[in-house]
Amino acid sequence: MKEASKITRVLVLGGGTAGLLAALTLKRKLPQLEVEVVRSVEMGVIGVGEGTTAAFPRHLFEYLKLAPGEFYAGAEPTWKLGIHFVWGPYPQGYYYTFQNEFKSRWPELKRNTGFYYEPETKWLGIVSACMAHGKAFPRKPDGSLHMHNNHAFHIENKKLVGWLESTCERNGVRLTEGTVERVETGADGVEALHLAGGRRVTADLYVDASGFRSELLGRALGEPYQGYEKSLFCDRAVIAGWPRTDEEIKPYTVAETMDAGWCWQIEHENWINRGYVYSSRFISDEDALAEFRRKNPKIANEPRVVKFRSGRYARPWVGNVVAIGNSMGFVEPLEATAIQVICVECSTLADTLVDSLQAPTQTLKDLYNTYNVRQWDDIRDFLAVHYAFNTRVDTPFWRACREETDLGGAVAMVQYYKENGPSVLPEPVLFDANNSFGLEGYLAMLVGMGVPHGKPWKASEPEKKIWRDRLAAFGQHAQRGFTVKEVLGMIRAGGAR
Repeated sequence: MKEASKITRVLVLGGGTAGLLAALTLKRKLPQLEVEVVRSVEMGVIGVGEGTTAAFPRHLFEYLKLAPGEFYAGAEPTWKLGIHFVWGPYPQGYYYTFQNEFKSRWPELKRNTGFYYEPETKWLGIVSACMAHGKAFPRKPDGSLHMHNNHAFHIENKKLVGWLESTCERNGVRLTEGTVERVETGADGVEALHLAGGRRVTADLYVDASGFRSELLGRALGEPYQGYEKSLFCDRAVIAGWPRTDEEIKPYTVAETMDAGWCWQIEHENWINRGYVYSSRFISDEDALAEFRRKNPKIANEPRVVKFRSGRYARPWVGNVVAIGNSMGFVEPLEATAIQVICVECSTLADTLVDSLQAPTQTLKDLYNTYNVRQWDDIRDFLAVHYAFNTRVDTPFWRACREETDLGGAVAMVQYYKENGPSVLPEPVLFDANNSFGLEGYLAMLVGMGVPHGKPWKASEPEKKIWRDRLAAFGQHAQRGFTVKEVLGMIRAGGAR
């Protein structure tokens, strides 16, 4: 058996979010590594990864032990408690949070909360109540800020990249400007990168963070690609926005049903970002743009169309190349999972190098591949459910979604739900422990979209009173909370951490 060679030098190709986060993660967890990022100012960014999930702050503040205050000052994020889905049959839509609200069980009630959800239900817990009232965080009994961990961020891409660059440099990562002209390959993968100007750079491990080009994994090594088009029909997005005037900063992302897809709204402090994700099979770019403008008359800049394909490569780690982010795969931004996947890929790579004493064996590489491929497929399955059961509008696109969407690995959970309702029993059996959505995510989608099931619960009058009183208490508590603008002011004044 060939002995695994030790990795002491890592070269990261790509200076966007994926490349910088990979470099920072490796350097923080293995400071003895020599880490260099090769980037080109000529390469643009897709610009749709400005919403995150709760995995991102956990990665920064818990896994990498970075100071939240430095991130707030440098990246200037706003807070995201979840997604308001203007989706499904209920007029107000529903809230999907980063807290367990649909599978929670109040001791006074006989079933978990998902069974008590009704069309007029506006919130299920304190987090969704804060969302409904436009509050970022509730107050503690003494009136101070309760900044819980059930949140994510909205971040402007340029500010995030700028903060990552400076943080990388402070941690000893070398940032180099360079354009790859040729990739030299050999028996073990990549032998060297030849840059414009004649420089030849080598490393023990190459991290491909080159985005959709997948310069190393896809182009140089020819790893097979597996599309998700049977589950996810959308392949384009038109993106624009407008400067904030007197609008309140919403503490959540909006996902709104459109004729041939859906529209996001992401809240930055001084800018509102809007994007229409659609399927070119059902609408032309011109008609999508016309619908987008008609429904968003405040648009102030020239919209741009981004083309993409949802899918992934067969393996992220091949030979001495590991692909991170879009160079490994991409799924449309419906659940803002782009940066979440990057965090998972980066942390598992760092953990593999730490555990192997920087000499990863083939079995460890295989384990890495299995784990991260599963992450991509879990996201595909979860997003498919969003499309297969959305009855909000009846257009050719949405009829096709309801009739044709391949649910993949979600079939078992959907079937269980249809027969048994929002029961909590299947979680340890049907969900891998590392599934980032789990039972709560599926219940939020299925209950929120009003998918019928065979076990409706008829609450007693005492239960109904307990339900109404508790929801009212959540609402009153949330109403006293702090807005995003107020929290920003407190942090900048040094009054919150």
